[in-house]
Amino acid sequence: MFPLVYADLNNADAAGRVLLNTVGTVEDLGRQQLVLTKGLRLTLYTDDGEAADGLRTNAIVTKSAEESAWVAIVDWTAIRKSPAGADASLAYGRAV
Repeated sequence: MFPLVYADLNNADAAGRVLLNTVGTVEDLGRQQLVLTKGLRLTLYTDDGEAADGLRTNAIVTKSAEESAWVAIVDWTAIRKSPAGADASLAYGRAV
């Protein structure tokens, strides 16, 4: 399993890459002492507070020149539900 990091899966650029710029993302990275680098593999999670609605997907980090930000390349066909209650104690992200 890759490091588990919050991401807003609705916060994607025109290429479908998820922007890694939410407060929840930054908090999870800091808590795990992770530094974003090109090629870093992560498991992204999103949760709106309802355990049944949580989603997870694996991703690869890259830098977007267009967005001047770190983004995650996601396989949108591989998104899965989080195990019940698994993400309930994790931070919830908000756009920075």
